[in-house]
Amino acid sequence: MSRHDFLVEIGTEELPPRALKDLAAAFAENVAKGLDEAHLRHGKRQRFASPRRLAVLIKGLWEQQPEQQFKRRGPPISAAFDAAGAPTRAALAFAESCGTNVSSLSRVSDAKGEALFYSARLPGALARDLLPGIVQAALDALPIPKRMRWGNGDAQFVRPVQWVLLLFGKDALDARIIDTQSGHVTFGHRFHAPKPLRIATPGAYVATLRERGYVLADFEERREKIRGGVVELAQSLGGAPVMSEDLLDEVTALVEWPVPLAGAFERRFLELPREVLIATLQEHQRYFPIADVNGRLLPAFIAVANLESRDPAQVRAGNERVVRPRLSDAAFFYETDRKQPLAQRRDELAKVTFQSRLGTLADKTRRIRTLASEIAAQLGADTAQADRAAELCKCDLLTAMVGEFPELQGTMGRYYAQHDGEPAAVAQAIGEQYLPRFARDELPASPLGISLAIADKLDTITGIFAIDQKPTGTRDPFGVRRAALGVVRIIIEKRLELDLRALIRRAAELLAERTASAATPAVAVSEQVYDYIMERLRVYYLDGAGGVAISTEMFDAVLSNRPASPLDFDARLKAVESFLKLDAAQSLAAANKRIANILRKADRATTTAVRPELFQAEAERRLYGALEQLRPEVEPLLAQRNYAQALERLAELREPVDAFFDSVMVMDENVDLRNNRLGLLAALRQLFLHTADLSRLPG
Repeated sequence: MSRHDFLVEIGTEELPPRALKDLAAAFAENVAKGLDEAHLRHGKRQRFASPRRLAVLIKGLWEQQPEQQFKRRGPPISAAFDAAGAPTRAALAFAESCGTNVSSLSRVSDAKGEALFYSARLPGALARDLLPGIVQAALDALPIPKRMRWGNGDAQFVRPVQWVLLLFGKDALDARIIDTQSGHVTFGHRFHAPKPLRIATPGAYVATLRERGYVLADFEERREKIRGGVVELAQSLGGAPVMSEDLLDEVTALVEWPVPLAGAFERRFLELPREVLIATLQEHQRYFPIADVNGRLLPAFIAVANLESRDPAQVRAGNERVVRPRLSDAAFFYETDRKQPLAQRRDELAKVTFQSRLGTLADKTRRIRTLASEIAAQLGADTAQADRAAELCKCDLLTAMVGEFPELQGTMGRYYAQHDGEPAAVAQAIGEQYLPRFARDELPASPLGISLAIADKLDTITGIFAIDQKPTGTRDPFGVRRAALGVVRIIIEKRLELDLRALIRRAAELLAERTASAATPAVAVSEQVYDYIMERLRVYYLDGAGGVAISTEMFDAVLSNRPASPLDFDARLKAVESFLKLDAAQSLAAANKRIANILRKADRATTTAVRPELFQAEAERRLYGALEQLRPEVEPLLAQRNYAQALERLAELREPVDAFFDSVMVMDENVDLRNNRLGLLAALRQLFLHTADLSRLPG
């Protein structure tokens, strides 16, 4: 069977840059999934993405599905023929549905009896007939939160579609995709190559766009070209670019033919905080700042143009004209904000709503002050400074700078606190209160910053649950998921011995005291918040961030004990991981399942304390003796949270446990013997349960 390369390209108006990379990956994945489900064999796939296109190239796609084996079981023979042997309506209808006649049907006998049977080998469908539907389905399944319509049609996509290219080998497929007729034609750069470009074969796609269309279609190739060009240009200016991977991705998604250009601004703007300059250049303009070997910013930046200008100086001047007023505004905000100390803004917090049912920023600040001071006391930090940091932590939200650059909240609070002469630890804590802002972000470094960050996050999470507005689907306007993950990251990665359940209860109590709008009782809210944070902790571990190779069963085994301390949870989980590497693990996990089932069915409440004098079998005496011998060794280990060593010692019970179940009838007719054996199993299970519920593990 012959093979051909397949190419699909969807040409659009400019796609959203921050979503482009994910859209391209999802499109390629969806196309490949559709081919696999259609049993169309193929080679490697390659994806392409630029501001005006999404494309997928499939190498070596078979031109036809494999031959299909078609089998159908029909009505029973007793219902297929009448007494005279003539076919009934049931037989005729079955034959008709199979496209044949009754005389061509065979018979099959199985456990259900004898019945009519149809079997045939059918040729596979042609790829060219299946591909339009596969492409349309792949596009329909893209993760697009809100689709748009254009013109007078009913088609919907993330942006208006301008053209569709569908090539199978040298042939253009005739189809309508997103209400657009497909063909051989693509379009290059909007200005450098505005005329249609005919693509002869899928293999010529990349070269044609590069050589005639002024488009680098490969996202990664374009990204590395931008990186290299920016680095080289920055070095020529005596520095290195301040380049985040996210910014590099976004710039790559904004241009098809990248041309790095240097620009400059007045040296006086270097008096602004570093973060303000970076926010202005990166977040607002998508420029790359330049720093010297000591990390100090230079009065220069690099912009990436989307064309080769005949007059680069004009393009450079245009970029400088754009950035200059933004920096001037930032300088004005910075100067104006510092004329009023943060502390003088406290009264204004009462005029700003945090959440309509949770009160104002002043209400939130009062709750944070109490909780942060209590956390600081547990960490051995200065509680007075913790209270002061919490008192001022939201004041920078009222400044002009944060109004213009919301991403600088906390950061500007730190600078303004320093300017006001607040203690260095207070200023640092204000700057650290929002950390971590995202999954891989740094954590607060100071005890005060840790106290403030945890208090702020727990107040937000608990408040949102108290008013029954917990996140659903992708909707999470208050960043509750991010806050929950931040709490567990801080506690575990900073190795903090904190009682999370107690802190959640305290946050719920403060909400009940400070607001009249909390709809759910504090105790119920506390349990809901604990469960929610534990689910974020599950994601944390399953993503490999905790340094433990876990399964969801391992996590559930530990969660069944509902540990109050995430650090204690971490120790238990690592102990279970170590336990599962032991030879006895599978056998003991299976024994724990069996014990749990026996105790559940027997109603453990009726069992009594273990009475050794009632033992009749050597196996139960041996198990009891081994248990009593290990108990004084294991219990101190459990008290010290040395769960791994405790489970390792308990693994020595494997042989007596196996022998017990091999030779002892637990549910004896004699009530005293039965209860005594149930008590022995309950004591055994309880010793394991101090670490985790091993019955939840595979075994």
